Amino acid sequence: MDLKIDFKKWIFVIIILSLIFIISSFFIPETNLISSQPTNEEYFRGRVLEIEEYQSEDGYIQEALVEVTDGPLAGDIVEIENDYQADHRFLNIRLEEGLRVVLVSFEHNGTRDIYLQDIARDRGLLLAVIILVLALLLVGKLKGLETIFTLFITAFIIVRVMLPLILAGWSPILATTFSALAVIVLILTIIGGLNVKSLSAIIGTGSGVIIAGILAYYIGNIAHLSGLGTQEAQMLASGIEGLDFRGLLYAGIIIASLGAITDVAMSIASGAYQIKNANPEIEFKELMDHSLELGRDIMGTMANTLILAYVGGAIPFLLLLLFNQISWLRIINMDFVATEILSGIAGTIGLVISIPITAFSAALLINKVKKKH
Repeated sequence: MDLKIDFKKWIFVIIILSLIFIISSFFIPETNLISSQPTNEEYFRGRVLEIEEYQSEDGYIQEALVEVTDGPLAGDIVEIENDYQADHRFLNIRLEEGLRVVLVSFEHNGTRDIYLQDIARDRGLLLAVIILVLALLLVGKLKGLETIFTLFITAFIIVRVMLPLILAGWSPILATTFSALAVIVLILTIIGGLNVKSLSAIIGTGSGVIIAGILAYYIGNIAHLSGLGTQEAQMLASGIEGLDFRGLLYAGIIIASLGAITDVAMSIASGAYQIKNANPEIEFKELMDHSLELGRDIMGTMANTLILAYVGGAIPFLLLLLFNQISWLRIINMDFVATEILSGIAGTIGLVISIPITAFSAALLINKVKKKH
C-alpha cells in the first residue's frame, strides 16, 4: 500500500469523522427523555486503612477508616460501617486493609453522609485494556494501531452519537442504523483502505445489518416481543417515559450482529481481491463462485460465534430455569428467552445474506477496476 493511498484514506476518515462531530454537536437537540431532577449523589474512590470487626446476630459488622483518594474530599479520612454475612455470595462485601473501594456521598440538610458503595474494579479493567493494547501492537504493529483507533471510533459513535440521539427522542432503529453505517464505512476504510475491496465489504456489511434489523422487526411484531424482557429494560421503563423499547430491542440486534457481519464481508472481499491479483484473467462468474466458496467456509464458524455469544450471556438464567424444572413450553415463550433466540437467529441470517451480496459486489467491482488498468 503506497503513501498516496494511505493519505487519501485518512483524509476520507477525517472528513467522515468531522461530519459525525457536526451531527453530534448541532443536529442532536437537547435531550428530552433524561430526568430533570437533580441528584445529590457523588462518588469517590477510597482505600481502606484500618478495620475493626464485630460479630452480630445476622453476620459481621466492620467499622473501617477509609482514605478518600480522589475528588474534592481527596486526602480526608472517613469512617464507614459495613455489614456482611460470611455465607452470602452476592451483594456481600468483606473489607480488607488496603482494599480499594467506591464511596457514595449524600448531602442532606447541609450535612454530608458517606457510605460504602462497592469494590473499586476499574484498576483491574485498566490492566486488561493495557494488555489488549500491547497485544494488538506487538502482533499487529501498524494494523494493531489501526485496530485500536477503530475501537475508539466505535465507542465514540455509540456513546456520543447513537445513545444521545435515542435519548433525544429519535427512533432507536433510525439512530442505530445511522450509527452502524458510520461505523461500517469508517472501520472498513481504515482497515482495508479506500478501494473497491473496502467498498464491496461496506455494501455487504450494510446490507446484512439492515436485513437483520428488518427481519428482527418483522418477526418481533409477530411474536409480540415487548423489548422489556430484561431487568435493565424494566428499570429504564420505570424511569423514562416515551422510549420505544421495541425499537431498542431491534437496535441491540443491529449492533450485536455488526462485528460478525463486518468480519465475514471483509474476509470475502479480501479473498476476492487476492484471487484476482493471483489470476488477472479470471472472469466475473468464476471469481464470484470462488468468493462464495470462501464465504461458505467462514459462515459456519461465524454463525456459531453469534449464537454462542447470546447463549453465553444467558447461561445463569437457563441453568436457573432447568434447576427449577420449568416446562420447555414456558421457557421458549418467555419474553427474554424469545428475544435472545430471535437476536441470534436474525443476526445469523443477516450474516448469511451478506455472503452472496459481498461476493457479487466484490466480483463485479474488482473485475471492473482491474479491466480498466
